[in-house]
Amino acid sequence: MPKIKTNSGSKKRFTLTGTGKIKRKHAFHSHILTKKTKKQKRNLCHMGLVDNANLNQVKELLCMR
Repeated sequence: MPKIKTNSGSKKRFTLTGTGKIKRKHAFHSHILTKKTKKQKRNLCHMGLVDNANLNQVKELLCMR
């Protein structure tokens, strides 16, 4: 049986925590930052966790299922 390849884009975008949860970055923090408030930009720079609704899809991309 062939090996399953990990999706190259997803392995650059997601990281694992020590407890096995999947961390992600927030969107909308890469460009057009002049019209966004300081509070909005500050809150977008923190890492978040992948939601339960998307967890199975992300695990499949990372070959964790």
